[in-house]
Amino acid sequence: MKLFFRRHLKRTLIGAFAATLLVGGLSACGHRDESYGANMSAEQYAAKRDKMVDKAASKLDLNEDQKKRLTVLGDRLFEQRTALIGTTKDPRAELSALVASDKFDAAKAQAMINEKTAALNTKSPEVIAALADFYNSLNATQQQKVRDYMEGRGRWFHRG
Repeated sequence: MKLFFRRHLKRTLIGAFAATLLVGGLSACGHRDESYGANMSAEQYAAKRDKMVDKAASKLDLNEDQKKRLTVLGDRLFEQRTALIGTTKDPRAELSALVASDKFDAAKAQAMINEKTAALNTKSPEVIAALADFYNSLNATQQQKVRDYMEGRGRWFHRG
């Protein structure tokens, strides 16, 4: 009887520990900052952009002109993102509405795709021009640092 109780207690404790780890892990992975996503205001974005520009400037040793060009690139990306999101305040709800009834709303889906494609076609040249302007302002050493980062050898924005 004592052996049965020990084995049962041990299994129960291991199961409870595993369940606690699972719930804790899912809770940690499920957390998102409230300012992240479609509802980010221009002021919130500007604060995040400035922080990213400062971090990139320290990694690449950017001068003031290069920092301004990087800021312009960030602004163009925000404009494109805003155009892609469109007028909706909840893009997820808009997508959910397509499958809310028993029939898929193909016409609404196509209209959404057309709207997003038009936004990409309109804003992409500005983003590409800003990216080219920033990248071309970098010296050879800075460009190599960017290439290294793109190849995965750099972890500039890693939390740790």
